[in-house]
Parts: sequence; C-alpha cells; structure tokens
Amino acid sequence: MTARSQANPVMWGEKPYHSLDFEMKKRFGEKVYKVALEGGMTCPNRDGTLGTRGCIFCSGNGSGDFASPRTISVAEQIDRGIAGISARKQVGNKFIAYFQSFTNTYAPTEILRSMYMDAIRHPRIVMLSIATRPDCLPDDVLSLLSECARIKPVIVELGLQTIHEETSALIRRGYSLDVYDTAVEILNALNLEVVTHVIAGLPHETLHDFLETIYHVGNSGCSGIKIQLLHILKNTDLACLYENGEFDALSMEQYIRAVIHALSILPEEMIIHRLTGDGPSDLLIAPRWSVRKREVLNELHRQMKLQNAWQGKERNRYIHERSNYCL
Repeated sequence: MTARSQANPVMWGEKPYHSLDFEMKKRFGEKVYKVALEGGMTCPNRDGTLGTRGCIFCSGNGSGDFASPRTISVAEQIDRGIAGISARKQVGNKFIAYFQSFTNTYAPTEILRSMYMDAIRHPRIVMLSIATRPDCLPDDVLSLLSECARIKPVIVELGLQTIHEETSALIRRGYSLDVYDTAVEILNALNLEVVTHVIAGLPHETLHDFLETIYHVGNSGCSGIKIQLLHILKNTDLACLYENGEFDALSMEQYIRAVIHALSILPEEMIIHRLTGDGPSDLLIAPRWSVRKREVLNELHRQMKLQNAWQGKERNRYIHERSNYCL
C-alpha cells in the first residue's frame, strides 16, 4: 500500500480518482465537453487490409453513435454538436473536437489535414482528440499530428482493449502488443497525449487478466485511460458467441469490483477519461443494466467511499505482489 493508505487523500475534487472533468477544469478553468465528429473513415479490419468483418464487438458504426453525419463540414458538425450539448446542459465556451468513429488516421494525409485543421481552428475548440489504432500511424500522419499540437493540444486515443494475445486473436484486433508499446513511445516523444482504451469482461478473461492489462497500460507512459464495459450488440460476431453460451456478460457488481481494483493499481497522475460507456440501447443485448449510466457511476462512487478506495492506493502492493495479489 502507499503511504496514504489509511485515509482518502481527496486529491481530485469530489471524486477518488483523477477524472477528465477535473483535469479539464484545472487546465481551462471550466467544464469542457467533447463534440463527437464523423470523419467518414473506415479501418483496416473492414476494408480488406486485415479483414472485412471488423472486431467481433463492432456493430459497424465504429462507436460513432453520437457523432454528426459526415455529409456536412467539420465546422458545421462542431456548431451542431455544440448546439445539441447546449440544449441539454449548461456549457461554457470551450470544447474538445473528438474524431470518434472507426480509425481517424486511416486516410490520405491531405484529407486528414483538412479535417484536423478545420476542427482545431474553430474558435470554441481548445483541444483535438483523435481515436485510432497504433498500427495506423505512419510518419506523415505523425508529422501532421505534431504540427496540430503546436496549435492546440492533441490527444491520440489508441484502442488496445487487452494485452493478452489469445484474446487479441479472438476479438480480431489485428496487431501485436509491441505495436502498441512502440506507438505510445513515439507519440510521447512528439509531446502528444496518449489515451488507451481497454475493455473489461472480454470473453474468457479473468479479473486477473484484466488487471494485468490495466497494469501494463499504467506502465506504458500514456497519460490517460478509458475503461469500457464489454457491450454485446446485435448483428456482431460477439453476439453469436454470447447467444451460444460461450461466455457470460459481467454483472454490475462484477464490473464495479473490476473498476475499483483497476483504479487502485493505476498511477495517481493518470487521467481517467471514462469508467463506463453508452451502448446504443436499440442494439444492446447485454448487459442491459449498463444503460443506467448514472446509477452505475453513483454505485461505483458509493462503493469506493465504503471501501476507502482511491486511485493508486494499491499500486505499490500490486507491483510487489502481482502473482499473489489478493482479489
């Protein structure tokens, strides 16, 4: 345990972890919302380069359920997105442009330049966030990202999901762990912020397997992490496995337990970008409890308070007792 293990340090406002909301308020002085954008791209798992069926959990929209249509310009997408958020929430003047769907570095550089620059030059955008794959970062794209970062901060989000090669093959990720490790190293050298996506509840993975992924990400050098519950969606190969009884979806209690363990072994400075996600309700098969996002987060915070848990509390113990870490 760390030296502060007997009392919650309350380092991050009201939450016992370093949330993105806390970090953005510290940097920009107000709450900053993400505006989801559609770049019209595909990915090598779908265009035939690596495959045509995508990852087994992908419904075909690349997680872009909340992005504006690509038929309008990036600037108009941003304006529409801000208007939509403003209609539901009290907002300030600062937003993050988030290229979300599929692999948003997977296009000719001149097309990427036009989209990125349109976004980053919008007067209400303070940061650019780009979701991609670590095997889709050629030198010309890296140079473009570095150029953008000299204008406004840039986050590159990498979909790792798991460090375990057997699971990687099952989900058809399409690249090895060393590709991810190298990408993080290169992006860090270019002073680009790196956020890693991981999934809890992947088929046949244990809690220990999940925590080993978390531990690897915590040591990778990336600045942030997104922890996502595995959503089983209609019309996916994952749904076939689930319906054939080959694995079970996590219960809310199991997921919260996994997240608390994950937070406890992450570095205290790592930014937590997500602890649960929004699956499209009309496509979601399981777990159905995940649609109650606010309830899940409230229960997570309640359990962390009851357990006197916080980010980083168990990191030193996990490092020294990994093989025998008591779950």
